[in-house]
Amino acid sequence: MLAWYDTNARVLPWRGFHDAYRTWVSEAMLQQTRVETVLSYYGRFLSRFPDLPSLAAAPESDVLKEWEGLGYYSRARNLWKGARQVVSEYGGILPREPEKLRKISGIGPYTAGAIASIAYDVPVPAVDGNVIRVLSRLFGIRSDVTEPDTRRRIETLAASLVPAERPGDYNQAVMDLGATVCVPGTPDCSRCPLSACCDAFRTGGASDLPLLPKARPQKVIPYAVLLIRSEERVLMRQRTERLLQGLWCFPMLEGTFSMDGLAVQVQKKLHLSCSNVNNAGSARHVFTHQIWEMRLYTMSAEASASAPAGYEFIPLDLLSSLPIPVAMNAAISTMKE
Repeated sequence: MLAWYDTNARVLPWRGFHDAYRTWVSEAMLQQTRVETVLSYYGRFLSRFPDLPSLAAAPESDVLKEWEGLGYYSRARNLWKGARQVVSEYGGILPREPEKLRKISGIGPYTAGAIASIAYDVPVPAVDGNVIRVLSRLFGIRSDVTEPDTRRRIETLAASLVPAERPGDYNQAVMDLGATVCVPGTPDCSRCPLSACCDAFRTGGASDLPLLPKARPQKVIPYAVLLIRSEERVLMRQRTERLLQGLWCFPMLEGTFSMDGLAVQVQKKLHLSCSNVNNAGSARHVFTHQIWEMRLYTMSAEASASAPAGYEFIPLDLLSSLPIPVAMNAAISTMKE
């Protein structure tokens, strides 16, 4: 694997450094996100927060703003909280021991293994989805990889394979193999350096592995998104829900409404009397477990209107400074028209 990696490694901006902070930032960004997407965020994030103390000292809203559009914002919040924890407990330096790393906010077993092996040359595994797929096929593991017993078996195998020399490169080699050759669906076995000893290649069942449970269908939720203008201000709120926590959104009412019914609900829910209610189109945003089917409405409140509890009237020229999720892109575009 190391020989293969030396000639086939992907060239990525977070490689070639023994820097625990850079490794942590890259791994946080890469969770459930394509490398191609992360490439446009990683350098900008490091320019804004070049080291762990600078990240810890920043306001959470600034961190969320730099993360804007990358999605899964809990990663950014946990990264920020973890940085503050490292400053408080470890003097601003990430520890090398995996067991200590796992106690830091936002660092699970995989990220702990990645930081320890890549930044500190500790011979421990880093088991992500790519590694699970490679090992499932290599060893012919035909049980559900989400089951605890199967996961423990894979982690034990992974740990037994990590070499004492260049453990970080080895872990990245297996990740690269899974990302570029041993891919989901039909792998390119003709290019694989492990095909000669791969159970799935020998039996012809590589495309069937790893075994995963059937995904549950996403819940579709209809929302009315309210763009309530009061002169050069618009009503917004900073979300406290787990999904998109800390980000700014326009008021949203779950359900489907007639124009008359919507005005009644705005009065009932927000205690605002609005005029000039117009249908401004629709938008759709897909999350991992749910889909927002949004209908956008513009409307006007009086110039003297006060924001209801939990909301704020935000000056339009300040919108660009707030961390706003991609789900609100269509609404933002409508506001600028």
